[in-house]
Amino acid sequence: MSEKRVPAKLRQKIIEQARECCEYCLSQSCFATESFAVEHIKPRSRGGQTTPDNLALACSGCNGHKHAKTKATDPVSSEIVSLFHPRRQKWHDHFRWSDDYSMIMGLTAIGRASIEALQVNRQSVVNLRKVLYSMGEHPPFE
Repeated sequence: MSEKRVPAKLRQKIIEQARECCEYCLSQSCFATESFAVEHIKPRSRGGQTTPDNLALACSGCNGHKHAKTKATDPVSSEIVSLFHPRRQKWHDHFRWSDDYSMIMGLTAIGRASIEALQVNRQSVVNLRKVLYSMGEHPPFE
């Protein structure tokens, strides 16, 4: 498959697989003010295909900051590493929540670089996480 648009059935499969959460920052689509996108993990501009193993659900913030990036610099080691790949890697292997569940912390170079590149701790998202946590709606899946 190399379509420009993601077919509806495939789009729905990705949304369900992601449990309607951004696969990078775990924001929940039901609380978002902007729609989420099914994005190409390896961008089409870099040869990425429209296949289930190259698609992820992303909030508008993560999707916008990721754009065509596939690598970023780890702020600790200054090493250039691949960004987190939601199909090949497990979120909890690279990230964890801060004690108050408002911030995502990087456990690995990939995690730290992805946090910086996608700006997953944008102030608006951190604020939303705090409110949702106080209501018992955050974090998802826990």
